[in-house]
Amino acid sequence: MGPKTHMSASRRAVVLLSGGMDSATCLWRAVANGHAPVALSVDYGQRHAREIRSARDLAAACGAPLHELSVRLPWLAVSSLVDSRKRLPDVPLAKIGRGGVPSTYVPARNTVLLSLAASLAESVGAKRIFFGANALDYSGYPDCRPAFTRAFERALDLGTREGGIKIEAPLLRLDKAQIVRLAVRLGVPLSLTWSCYKGGAVPCGRCDSCKLRAKGFAQAGVPDPAR
Repeated sequence: MGPKTHMSASRRAVVLLSGGMDSATCLWRAVANGHAPVALSVDYGQRHAREIRSARDLAAACGAPLHELSVRLPWLAVSSLVDSRKRLPDVPLAKIGRGGVPSTYVPARNTVLLSLAASLAESVGAKRIFFGANALDYSGYPDCRPAFTRAFERALDLGTREGGIKIEAPLLRLDKAQIVRLAVRLGVPLSLTWSCYKGGAVPCGRCDSCKLRAKGFAQAGVPDPAR
């Protein structure tokens, strides 16, 4: 049974739910903080649909309504996360996030996703958007930095009817081990999450996301139930 999410409209929060461990932790964190989450999952043409299925399973487990969108922006195919013909990076763990912005970066993805989340939030009266950005154990994407989150929140004050929509990024300054421990404390069903960039029946173990996830579970001393 997932956490109870039936609360007043004044406690509504939109949660960007990719299907990965970080966004799942944000969903459960929103509930723990007393919010009634409305989840949003976006198919923007990424290499596989595996994470979308995970988002559905997670929303169902939490008891949160899920909005699914399909957005096709053909120019996003410059990213190896979208164009399956491009090779995904396979670099040593110690070099992840230190060699410039990788080919998996999707142009302005978080700007697009947060804009969609803001539209949903304004329409349902939500004053919080939960967003699983991380700026410690990450691949170096510019739209995962704290300054970006702060700037987007300011833009929402100017660009929405009433303003006051806050961007909650509770994982922003946590490493992956801390995220794993938080997820366990919150009771996140980690077996339902999917992090691999490649897709398939089992995680590839070679992409940045797989390596960072494995590092987090190893350092937290917790077995990964999704493997």
